[in-house]
Amino acid sequence: MSLSSDLYDIVFIGHMCFDEVVSYQGTPRVEPGSAVLCGALAAASVGKTVAVVTQMAPRDQNILESLRQNGIAFQVIPAVETSYMKVVYPSTDVDERQIYQLANAGLFSLANLPPLAAHWVHLAGITDQEFDLDFIHGLKEKGYCLSVDMQSFVRQVQPVSHLIAFQDVTAKKEIVCQMNMIKLDNVEAKVLTGIDDLEQAALTFEAWGCPEIIITSAEGVLARAYGKTHFENFSNQSTLGRTGRGDTTFAAYLARRLDYNVTESLKFAAALVSLKMETPGPFCGTLTEVLARMQAKHNG
Repeated sequence: MSLSSDLYDIVFIGHMCFDEVVSYQGTPRVEPGSAVLCGALAAASVGKTVAVVTQMAPRDQNILESLRQNGIAFQVIPAVETSYMKVVYPSTDVDERQIYQLANAGLFSLANLPPLAAHWVHLAGITDQEFDLDFIHGLKEKGYCLSVDMQSFVRQVQPVSHLIAFQDVTAKKEIVCQMNMIKLDNVEAKVLTGIDDLEQAALTFEAWGCPEIIITSAEGVLARAYGKTHFENFSNQSTLGRTGRGDTTFAAYLARRLDYNVTESLKFAAALVSLKMETPGPFCGTLTEVLARMQAKHNG
């Protein structure tokens, strides 16, 4: 399904990829992945009109099949390679992982971007090999409501080993102040601010000019929005589907936030991603299931 001139609720921009996941004492598996995939499927599953702009080798378009099956429009910008990620969990701690990028589809360019009609544009990168400041400024000049996953800059691919190092970002303040929302996890927040405490880290991003900040951790998700801090614990019974936790959380929050307040949206996101973490792969549940989990576990 190619993009139309219709107005989409959310357009996700980022690389599709192959994810090789090596679980602790588990069997390695390779599956379609990326922040774009996890985010788009989550937002579409709860009723939002969603589109994806991705950059990849056209020969690998079979990995877009789940987008087709879920009615998600997409536009492929051709690249020589499709990004390939390897995620290794060396222990039972699901927040301890080694990530490698073994192939990369390259930086996005405004010149190659199709026309977008969207209420919201989310930059869902997986490494620092996707977006630069010119691309961000160009989108902002077009007047979009804009958000970014800060892993798109913190996750820096080392040129020889291809290991992803989590490192500070020189242009972080310039990036953050361009955004209506940002998404991070606790590790990325500490890398950028030097602060362990999630609320204090969020306050720092707020001071840099972003009005709404989402930070995930193993325990739950924090929102700092317009001067107030909110937190919601996760309710998952297992972590089989840990990969994509933050991408799914933010997409669920954003999808709900288009119509509801921060508190409602945060509970909704925590409920949805808790369901997702109990099963490997992107979220494949329904709005009814999410609302039932909200009522049962996130109604305080």
